[in-house]
Amino acid sequence: MLLATTVACTRATGTSAPSDSASDRPPASAAPSGGGANPRFVGGVVPLTGAARHHVRAMNWHPGCPVPLSDLRLVRVSYWNFDGDVRQGALVLNRKVGRDVLWVFRRLFRARFPIHRIDLAPRPHPIDWDSTRNLSSSFNCRDATGAPGVLSEHSYGWAVDINPLQNPYVRSDGSVLRAAAKPYRDRSRHRPGMIYDNDVVVRSFARIGWEWGGDWHSLKDYMHFSLTGR
Repeated sequence: MLLATTVACTRATGTSAPSDSASDRPPASAAPSGGGANPRFVGGVVPLTGAARHHVRAMNWHPGCPVPLSDLRLVRVSYWNFDGDVRQGALVLNRKVGRDVLWVFRRLFRARFPIHRIDLAPRPHPIDWDSTRNLSSSFNCRDATGAPGVLSEHSYGWAVDINPLQNPYVRSDGSVLRAAAKPYRDRSRHRPGMIYDNDVVVRSFARIGWEWGGDWHSLKDYMHFSLTGR
C-alpha cells in the first residue's frame, strides 16, 4: 500500500533552509489541518520506519543502491490538490536534504500551487505510453530516464518530480514519453500544476540551491528538480 507523500529537500552540504518565523514551523507530530478559511501547513521530517520503510525496501531500494536505508528520511507535508482540497503527503529523501525540501513545500502550500498527488514511488518499470499516472515522488533507486546503466539522482534521495503529466520529459526532437503529456509540450499555455521559468516552484527550489530540468538544453525535464542539477 502506498503512503501519501510530499517533497522536501536540504542541501548535501548541510546548509540550513532559508529561515521562517517560529510560528510557521509546525511540529512533526501534528495532524493535518482540517480546512477552514486558512488551513495550516503541517509537515515534518521523521525517521524511515514501519510501513514506509517496508514499502521502500520492497519497491525502491536494493543492496548496491548508493544510499543506505539508514540515511533516508520520511518528509511529511501538506499540499493543495487539483480540487482545491488540502491533503497530506510524504516523500522519502536523503537525510541531508529533508529539511530544505520541507521548507520548499511550505512555500508551495502558501502559494496554493496545486499538486495532483504525492506518494511513495512505485517499483521501477518501463514507461507505459498509455499511462496517465500523475504522481509526484522522490526516492527511487533506478536508472536515469534515457540513460541505461546511469543512476538517476532519485537513487541518492536528492531529486523530486512534481506533476509529471503537466510537466513532461521532452526529448530534443520534441517527443514525449506518454501520450497524455503531449498537450503540455507547449509551455506558453497556462494550466494548473504546470511549472514555468521563475515561478514559485522554480524560485523556491533555487533558494535551497537546487536546479530545474526545465533549464536543460539538449532536452527538457519540466517535472524534475535536483540538488546536483542532473
